[in-house]
Amino acid sequence: MKNLFSKERWKYLFYTVSHPSDGFYWIRHQERGSVAIAVLLVILYAIAFSMNRIYASFVVNDIEPRTVNSIAELAGVLMLYFVLCLGNWSITCLMEGEGRFKDILIAIGYSLVPMIITTVLATIVSQGVAENEEAFYTILMGIGTAYSVVMMLIGIMQIHNYTLGKTIVTLFLTIVAVLIIVFLTLLVFNFITQVYTFFRSIYTELIFRF
Repeated sequence: MKNLFSKERWKYLFYTVSHPSDGFYWIRHQERGSVAIAVLLVILYAIAFSMNRIYASFVVNDIEPRTVNSIAELAGVLMLYFVLCLGNWSITCLMEGEGRFKDILIAIGYSLVPMIITTVLATIVSQGVAENEEAFYTILMGIGTAYSVVMMLIGIMQIHNYTLGKTIVTLFLTIVAVLIIVFLTLLVFNFITQVYTFFRSIYTELIFRF
């Protein structure tokens, strides 16, 4: 565990943010990434996301802070992260991708760094934003999102050794795979719920009869 959070791996994380093409290449070929750090970054993003929804100024935020459930949002972000990684892995296995599941976890997790930084900065900046100055907040959030998307695109391209065109197609199919996984999960959950309700009704009926 100590090796997973070593100083060298943290330094390489920030190298990957500034040099995504080289960074993701060596993560794949020299094991310089860390799944533990990637998951921690996802958790940090979930926290930053919730804090933004709670503490961003009313000028840029119309959400009632008391309605924000940080625990549910953390669970939702983590679930989306793992489903997205699973969807990408399932698609790339069929499209001759070279990346392993752990490489996908690292690539997507590391790609969230710009969004974490800009979300925190935007939340702070929002406190000093006056009406009609929301553009500063929007631009800051947009920069972080755009950089994260670019990093994710480069990361998937490098770890799977894809061309740009094939990477874009893969990401589109990944979204389709995610929707299918979510649909099947809900279907199974609904089936289990119905079976449970059925047997519970039988049990209740037996209790009342005897």
